[in-house]
Amino acid sequence: MKPILSILLFLLLPLLFSCESNPEVKFIASENEQYRPDYHFTPAKGWMNDPNGMFYLDGEYHLFYQHYPDSTVWGPMHWGHAVSSDLVAWEELPIAIYPDSLGYIFSGSAVVDLENTSGLGSPENPPIVAIYTYHDMAGEKSGATDFQSQGIAYSTDKGRTWTKFDGNPVLPNQGIRDFRDPKVSQIVDADGKKEWVMTLAVQDRVQFFSSPDLKSWTLRSEFGQDTGAHGGVWECPDLIKLQTPDGKDKWVLLLSINPGGPQKGSATQYFIGDFQDGTFTPDDTMIRWIDYGPDNYAGVTWANLPPTDHRTLFIGWMSNWLYGQVVPTESWRSAMTVARELSLIDVNGVLLLKSAPAKELESLRQEGIEITAASNLPSQAVEIDAELDGSDAFSLTLSNELGEKLTITKETGLVSIDRSQAGKADFHPDFAAIHSAPMSWKAENLRIFLDASSVELFVNEGELVMTSLLFPNSPWKQIEFHQGIGGGQLYELK
Repeated sequence: MKPILSILLFLLLPLLFSCESNPEVKFIASENEQYRPDYHFTPAKGWMNDPNGMFYLDGEYHLFYQHYPDSTVWGPMHWGHAVSSDLVAWEELPIAIYPDSLGYIFSGSAVVDLENTSGLGSPENPPIVAIYTYHDMAGEKSGATDFQSQGIAYSTDKGRTWTKFDGNPVLPNQGIRDFRDPKVSQIVDADGKKEWVMTLAVQDRVQFFSSPDLKSWTLRSEFGQDTGAHGGVWECPDLIKLQTPDGKDKWVLLLSINPGGPQKGSATQYFIGDFQDGTFTPDDTMIRWIDYGPDNYAGVTWANLPPTDHRTLFIGWMSNWLYGQVVPTESWRSAMTVARELSLIDVNGVLLLKSAPAKELESLRQEGIEITAASNLPSQAVEIDAELDGSDAFSLTLSNELGEKLTITKETGLVSIDRSQAGKADFHPDFAAIHSAPMSWKAENLRIFLDASSVELFVNEGELVMTSLLFPNSPWKQIEFHQGIGGGQLYELK
């Protein structure tokens, strides 16, 4: 059987989907500055890092993010804000939460307090409550250890304006230097009792707190001091409930770490287990990563999704603290990954976390024309969908007229992305590299999302995921695909 590789390209979202006809291509002109993505969210200007406070309400997905509007490097943190009706097209709104006398506004989360447990809204108009870390820069510089604490703000106009709670901080520091990134959700126990649970990153572990009203918090337990990867500080946790393929409830704990990731720098590990009476118990202590590439960090999930949706949606910061502040962009720095759907899968008797492209991305697919009709047209935004023929070894290379190339392979149980010759890399000594991930089971399908400065690889619809930044000096012009040993298909985008 011949390998199938069908390609559609659109500058605002080119796309490849499987078919047995000739490959097709279509281009839409883009006026973006160099490396500005076409379909990944970026701020209009300034610095961006962690996604924060994501929730869904009345047809809108809200995305907040760490933001410094006055520079393209990290500085006094604000919460930037964007909304989307479809997880694809984002509208940037005015800054949501500004620093104040208590400190910078670091990462956190937001919940829709439907029953007005906080008393910050009304039964008719329940509030949205944001929970974030205050970072007292003066306290840090003085050598104190208690310069981080947790505060809240609330909105009663669908997140457009925010009022800070007069009683901040609601969770003072315990004398621990790293005490941050609260992720809050409402949990219902077996007896139907509801409580708010905060998962907080505390240096080399997480702590779990509970609250009846989002304002007073009680420590319940902690996890992880001697478990998992510990090459750096733990950050940006998330505790989510998913179902196994046979319908059992399991809890997944996401934990970002910097440094200490599998490709150097930052990454996000996860544990699968049970959460009961405020305590998380993992099924095992194996180290597993939600994304084995170098450039997906601090990702968390959306709150308040419609019950009928039956999905858990996730997005991450598409960069790495190794080089995030020196990548070769000009008026802005950093993008978010595409939105992803998390679920549990069973691979040879082992539960793993699957991370698939959100179904909404398919709306960006557009009708194309045969690839042979394209001539002298650049492309920077592409989705590639390849159905493999069973050989379980493949090589896909994109190249341009400058001799630059990006290669994605699987062989001898390793999936690799080689960006060592993919363009600009002199801004950091660790950028030009080959990144690999173990995959002992068969690869049957590839979905590859390319944009101006990134590639996101989903093997078997997200059973293994790798995300990587890249900065080619000219758009990719040629795609070459091989399966097994020898043979292949070559497509030229002249």
